Amino acid sequence: MILRIYGKGRPVLPQDDEWEGLASHFTLLPGTRQIFVIDIESVQTSCGWGVPFMEFSEERMTLQKAHKQSDPAEWQAKVAKRDRSIDGLPTRATDRYISGD
Repeated sequence: MILRIYGKGRPVLPQDDEWEGLASHFTLLPGTRQIFVIDIESVQTSCGWGVPFMEFSEERMTLQKAHKQSDPAEWQAKVAKRDRSIDGLPTRATDRYISGD
């Protein structure tokens, strides 16, 4: 089946008061920048007959490897400049380097 979830979301960044409580529910990967809280308004399912079968084979380690090799100060400076999303909406940059350890 295909599951569609509709709602409104908001990002929680490491510097926000809610971060610790939410982050405790996850294993943080290196480079984690935000957690999204989504207030679900409706849920819809459909048959999924046209969706191909997929099988998980393994985690990709590329992001973790790249992040572990980066300098925390350089990473924070780069991320601080990101004040717009890909579609041009305003964003808030994180002020913390998450090593994932």
